[in-house]
Amino acid sequence: MATDPFPRLSRRGFLAAGAAAGGALAAPAVLAQTAPHPTPSMDNSTEMETDIRETTPRNISSFRTLDWHDYFSNLRRGAILADTESRCVHFWSEDGGTYRLYPSSVPMSDELTRRGRTEVVRMIEGPDWRPTPSMRQRNPEWPEYVPPGPNNPLGTHALYLSWQYFRIHGTHDTRKIGRRSSNGCIGLYNEHIAELFGFAQIGTQVLLI
Repeated sequence: MATDPFPRLSRRGFLAAGAAAGGALAAPAVLAQTAPHPTPSMDNSTEMETDIRETTPRNISSFRTLDWHDYFSNLRRGAILADTESRCVHFWSEDGGTYRLYPSSVPMSDELTRRGRTEVVRMIEGPDWRPTPSMRQRNPEWPEYVPPGPNNPLGTHALYLSWQYFRIHGTHDTRKIGRRSSNGCIGLYNEHIAELFGFAQIGTQVLLI
């Protein structure tokens, strides 16, 4: 993967009033941090991007509200910040009236992590999935194509970024959220990606840090 073309951005936007995970956050932020109800077929999931084990550590850090001014010069078409350190995704609407904070899965290693600025270039409800050439090389037993549905690694919705093979998407395997568990993409609970999908638009700014 390409190395980080941007230096680590300022964390001064972290607010002292932010509560620890699971607690209430200061208005107007809405924290979408509670796990949705588990998918009944989760144990039989064919989440092919990685093998999630119970020994893979979850995120234990506090999620706090951030000020968009520390990361974006404007909110044109909205803005999405994916923080791979705290393993969460922030969204601000163009008018600044809507702010959401979602727990997420992040890439398994720094080598698989791409950081910097991009944007949403395509939005698909019910995405299909094909492993990348490098995935196929590492895992030749994986299928070449998975149609939309409960076995699809991209979940119910996907936001495609201008970087090839990079997406913000859902997952049917809820064990992935809050963990280093992907080959490069950012994953959300299906309920959360559906909400973010409704807020986002083509051209929404995206920053991965």
